[in-house]
Formats: sequence, structure tokens, C-alpha cells
Amino acid sequence: MRAVELTLGPVLFNWAPETWRDFYFRIADEAPVGTVYLGEVICSKRAPLFEPHLEPVAERLAAAGKTVVFSSLAEVMLKLDRKLIESACATDGLVEANDASALRALRGRPHHVGPFMNVYNEETVRFLVERGARNICLPPEMPASAIGALSTAAAELDVSLEVQVFGRLPLALSARCYHARAHGRTKDSCLFICEEDPDGMELRTLDGRAFLAINGVQTLSYDYLNLIQALPELSAMGVARFRLSPHTCDMVEVAKIFCDALAGTSSAGEAASRLDAIPLPAPFSDGFYRGQPGYTWSGQSVQ
Repeated sequence: MRAVELTLGPVLFNWAPETWRDFYFRIADEAPVGTVYLGEVICSKRAPLFEPHLEPVAERLAAAGKTVVFSSLAEVMLKLDRKLIESACATDGLVEANDASALRALRGRPHHVGPFMNVYNEETVRFLVERGARNICLPPEMPASAIGALSTAAAELDVSLEVQVFGRLPLALSARCYHARAHGRTKDSCLFICEEDPDGMELRTLDGRAFLAINGVQTLSYDYLNLIQALPELSAMGVARFRLSPHTCDMVEVAKIFCDALAGTSSAGEAASRLDAIPLPAPFSDGFYRGQPGYTWSGQSVQ
């Protein structure tokens, strides 16, 4: 059985470049995570904003003993998008493919497959492994039964599986930017309005109930996934990596809580209570994992 590892996914939101840099510097110095994913995943227009800080951040993380993986864009619509993926795949380091367009450049080369790829069955796992995949982060809507089945296949193929255990759930990508449209702008003249919502823009139903979050062209859950009490079950299945998705809350503390739970130095109940104490703008959920509507929560709400 593979040793378990806590990982930190790429920042999905449009943070100020200096905030983005300082966030990863603190992760390098203080967070007990083994692998950190870097790169613009949602909108290619944002990538130049962070480019000056990418190399210093990667070097700081590597110096702290973290494994750095460069994440590719998750949706390709423009020539700029293709160039961004080509640039990510040209790096000498590990790359995470979040769109099938990256697979050609990475074929035969050890790489990761991200949660934006549709890996739902054993044959897909086999197909990807034969082309060089060494780690696969499953889509976040997978129920426990499906994760268990793919874990068996992954063990036979000697590839590690990764599962998101904290953070808003990525649900969909669109060709249009709803964030810009909501402010009376077009995608081409958005003026980076998404920077005003560093954890996503809350979307409500006609009767005023919050149920989704918007991040540029991306739709996410309103709620925050929390699988801390499922860690023992996931570990028993053979899941090796547990991904935290970054938000503006204290991610170092979140990482410490999950690390203690994985190490057994904190019970599931104690870890859950510590996580409850972290201020978040939305409730927790674990419905997809339990085979229920994704927004539902089997534990006590944070609100």
C-alpha cells in the first residue's frame, strides 16, 4: 500500500498576484503538504498576472521539500489557451493534465491527471496509465463505491489515486464568462472583475437561496466539501493522496488539521471540531461521496 500524502491543488480564483505569491510562500514554510500544484487552470487571461511569481514560488516550495506539479488549463477555446497548455507541458517538471489536449504532449512521459478530466471507469484509468499517467485525481462527484472500484484498478496498474477532501467543488466550465456577464461586461472586456470574489461569486435562486458559486467561466458548489471523517475509509480503499483546494481561509491550519487526522494524532471527531472552528462563508457538504445530492451534509453544519 502506498504511503498517504496530503496535497494542495492549484488556486482556482483570481487573487492579486502578490497575494497569490505570499500564499504559496507561507504554504512552503508552514503547511504539512507533500505536493503542491501550481498554474492557471480556469482562464488563460489571468496567467500573465502570475507569471513573474511562478518561478520564485516553485523554487521556494521545492526548497521546502514539496513536490511541485504544474497544472494545465482545464478548457481550451482560443489560440492563447493552446499556447498556455503547450507552455505548461514544455516544463521539465511534473505536469498535471486537466484537458485532453495536454495528453498528446505528455504521452509517454510521467505525468498527473487532474480532476477536470472525466475518469469514471477502470478502462479510462488503464488508457491513461498506458500513456504515462502516474497519478489520477478523480472528479469530485465520485461516490465512495466508484472510488473503491477505481482504487482496485489503480492498485493493479501501480498508479496512485488522489481525491479532493476539502474546498468548493468544481462542477462545470463554460465558453462564456458568467462573472463578466453578471456585471454587464463581455468576456473579452471583463477587466478581471472576478478578482472581486476571491472565493467565488455567490449565486442565488429566485427565492434567495444560495446554491452555487461562480469563478469566471467556472461553476462551483456553494458549499465546501469536507471529507475529513471519511479519511480512514478512503485510506483503506487505497487512496494515496488527499487534495485540499485553496481558499482565503487559513489553509495552513486546514492542512494541519487534515495532516493530524491522517497521522492518527487527532481523532476524526477532534479533527472535525477543529475544522468547524474555521470561519467559512458557506456550509460543509459530503453528499456526492455518500451517493446523495452533492450539497447535503451528514455532519453538523458550520452555520
